[in-house]
Amino acid sequence: MRMTDYVPPKVWTWDKESGGRFASINRPIAGPTHDKELPVGKHPIQLYSLGTPNGVKVTVLLEELLALGHTGAEYDAWLINIGAGDQFGSGFVAINPNSKIPAMLDRSADPPTRIFESGAMLIYLAEKFGAFLPTSLPARTEALSWLFWQMGSAPFLGGGFGHFYAYAPTKQEYPINRYAMEVKRQMDVLDRHLAQNEYMAGSEYSIADMAIWPWYGALSLGLLYEAGEFLDVASYTNVIRWTKQIGARPAVKRGRMVNRVYGEPSSQLHERHDASDFETKTQDKIAK
Repeated sequence: MRMTDYVPPKVWTWDKESGGRFASINRPIAGPTHDKELPVGKHPIQLYSLGTPNGVKVTVLLEELLALGHTGAEYDAWLINIGAGDQFGSGFVAINPNSKIPAMLDRSADPPTRIFESGAMLIYLAEKFGAFLPTSLPARTEALSWLFWQMGSAPFLGGGFGHFYAYAPTKQEYPINRYAMEVKRQMDVLDRHLAQNEYMAGSEYSIADMAIWPWYGALSLGLLYEAGEFLDVASYTNVIRWTKQIGARPAVKRGRMVNRVYGEPSSQLHERHDASDFETKTQDKIAK
């Protein structure tokens, strides 16, 4: 298909009919669209999220902290339906002015502390509980470097490749090629690094792994955008080894279930308020 030339106007204006899967919730202005208070549960940490890769980062860390015995990491996870625009409610915007999931409120702090951006949440929780962030300066720096690598790289994977390959109203060669090239370069960066290292920061499992795994681990198994064959993800053998190793951890298995709204009903825990919810309140149990 030949792309027609596009001449940008002198002043861009919002075209509400631009199409694409997320056209109904994309807009060029910030702030709330409606008044809506957020629910509050019994635990110190209140998480408002959805089981996307960015949401999974945080629930994996919370479950890992609980597995280590950090009872202060108990949390309520509330489902935010981004398709319905829950992220534009006044209560959510008060915690995250950027209107993106996840958003978190730590009520054990004085005053209660809001945290937005998934990378900031990982650092906050790791420092609060003294876990999953190396203490030596070189290893800590390595972990943080990879964490920020993920935060800067994933938009090319999701907003770039994923959008044009899977969600755009039409398939266009130039943007798909542009972002496929970048995603494959990123996968090669990971594959070369993991050929020499067990985890992202070396021999120690850390928040860097938790940040990268939901995005690039899922991609390496062909689970993102139905693009596994297109991107030849099976060739990144070191990434696949690392992906399976992390995916086998019990806390990771639990974390990826929280706020999940797709896949097998037994893998979906729409809200999490107690550890027993994993046994009693998954969608297959609720349906019965």
